[in-house]
Amino acid sequence: MTLRRGIRLFVIVVTAAGSLSAAATAATAATAAGGAAASATKSMAKIPGSFLPISATKTSELSVSKMSVEVVLRPGNEAGLNSLLKALYTRGSAGYHHWLAKGQFDSRFAPSRATVRAATAYLRGEGLRVQRTLTPFLLRAVGSSAQIDTAFATTIDNYRNARGVKFYANATAASVPARIAPSVLGVVGLTDTVRLHPTYQLTRSGPTGHHTSGEPSCEIPYPTTLAQLQAIPPDGPYNGYGGGPGCSGLTPSQTNSIYNAPNAGPSAKGAGANVAVFELSAYNHSDITTWAQTFYGSHYNPRLVDINVDGGPLAPNTSQCPSGDTCFYGYGGDIEVEADIEQDLTIAPDTNAVLVYNAPNDETGQTELDEYATIANQDIADSVSSSWAICEPDAGLAYAQAENLIFEQMAAQGESMFSSAGDTGAFECIRDGTFSDYAPIEALDPASQPWVTSTGGTSFESFDPGDNPNPSYPYGTEAVWNTLDVCSGNNSSTASSTGIIDCGAYGAGGGGHSIFWPMPNYQKGPGVINPYTVYGSSNCALATAGQACREEPDISANADPLTGYAEYCTGSSYVSPNPYGDDYTSACAGLTPTPGAPGWFHIGGTSLSAPLFAALFSDRDAYQGYRSGNANYLLYALYDNPFTNAIDFHDITGINQVSNNNGYYPVTLGYDEATGIGTPNFTGLITGP
Repeated sequence: MTLRRGIRLFVIVVTAAGSLSAAATAATAATAAGGAAASATKSMAKIPGSFLPISATKTSELSVSKMSVEVVLRPGNEAGLNSLLKALYTRGSAGYHHWLAKGQFDSRFAPSRATVRAATAYLRGEGLRVQRTLTPFLLRAVGSSAQIDTAFATTIDNYRNARGVKFYANATAASVPARIAPSVLGVVGLTDTVRLHPTYQLTRSGPTGHHTSGEPSCEIPYPTTLAQLQAIPPDGPYNGYGGGPGCSGLTPSQTNSIYNAPNAGPSAKGAGANVAVFELSAYNHSDITTWAQTFYGSHYNPRLVDINVDGGPLAPNTSQCPSGDTCFYGYGGDIEVEADIEQDLTIAPDTNAVLVYNAPNDETGQTELDEYATIANQDIADSVSSSWAICEPDAGLAYAQAENLIFEQMAAQGESMFSSAGDTGAFECIRDGTFSDYAPIEALDPASQPWVTSTGGTSFESFDPGDNPNPSYPYGTEAVWNTLDVCSGNNSSTASSTGIIDCGAYGAGGGGHSIFWPMPNYQKGPGVINPYTVYGSSNCALATAGQACREEPDISANADPLTGYAEYCTGSSYVSPNPYGDDYTSACAGLTPTPGAPGWFHIGGTSLSAPLFAALFSDRDAYQGYRSGNANYLLYALYDNPFTNAIDFHDITGINQVSNNNGYYPVTLGYDEATGIGTPNFTGLITGP
């Protein structure tokens, strides 16, 4: 399959009412009487994994007149799907890399007409209204909370956790009639804890940050003592590193030079391929133009295509928000959106287009599923990144399995999917605030998904290229991102700190194991099985006894905000149609201006490593002339080969480095759950086998 080319620049709007499978359409004719008769004699079966213990105080039972949930249906030919994916990713097989064309995934693997008809009839029999979705694997049902409780034989309660965070969740496992249970993977929307957040991390100038912008002295040395780290003030300006305006971070030239990008023409810079970003916030096009023309000249015009889903983040009519859900509209995550786009243009400046998929952020995950489904259904992105995430317990197994079906579709079509491993070390739930109260060591979704490449974080620490446009890779200096090892608690900023507080305050590269997924067949090589490897099903729900759990990250790149990238973002005064609050307010608008370079600051977080790798694989696809598909199969194959391993990766070992863990998992020779298989050599990955 050749790359998708020739996309035009325009805004596409997709709504969740875009399509309903033929089977679901036929099922709408099922009579309410028939459904009622079926429900009267129902024998219920619990949905595995549909309940996690809740460490919070129940405040009341949820009582709303209208809310929506989505029933996740199993593929109609699951064995065939597994066989197809195996053939697509087994080198030497007859089906190797023979990607499905647009629309073929649904036609071959959608739930059967009988399955959809039976599920729809049951839901209608319970008084629920079935609505269209963008994928045949999800049936949306709308009704009162009492009707939802009855339909799924559970009770949805309101809770408040120890931090004062309010949420609702089902108090017991959800159930469906035994006759349809084998076809149901879960129910999305029984909890409003799927509150995706961006994974960027800002830094602030240190006590010497009074230097005039543009002078060599605006470079601020990396902290070498705890006192220096603690002296970093709580607000800007954000400057002090790299060659960006006002020492605002690494420039595109510096990033590409450090990681050894090839000088191989436009095709090695993405020409002919499309790279996409998954976003949940509005952004300023003019900021992207300013950033790009600063580094590439006034003739350069970034090729952006906005594709809005469910009305997008600035929808004037908020009725497209799922019933009973809360949607966030505005510029609340503009820092993330613009960082992702600018990072794509850093690594793939000649890309055919940066596709900016965007939906309003919500609390049940339904708008996010619509957006992922749109990316897969359109099949115009060769590689995709998401820097928006949620810790696995807050996502829940139903949401994770719904995502997985979409990511399998992407993989079957040859699309590469990348996601941030997180910015708080091994403790990725500490910023979410719901189920995290009971489980301190957790991974992020979707990075932990088997069909997603998880991107972790490193730091260049004492290496600062200043304004040198062509620095070399700093061998022996790049370390795991965990400044001065404070995240581990070995060098805590307070006498009483266990390190977890510092993980949230200063950041660290995410990594660990999934509580849902078994270890995929591609994940192999030196260090993958290690003393920290855990096994299912007690540790990961979908694994069999004795089967290792999915480990992440898969690969890493610089993510330390103290050695971060130059971003330009000015913010917006836009007022959301929803009640005013932090979730709606422009993040960039509240930053303290960098002296002499307003709008510029340096940014880090694994949210920068995710688009870096998506753009890198866009470069590879363009150079090679075909899609790579799920990147993990290639990455681990190259890693497991001693010859290509030495060419394509930098092993982060932790040897003679203060930062040698991500708060829990140590950095070792070979693979580790702090930095994965290491960091990239761009030339090897773009032009090599």
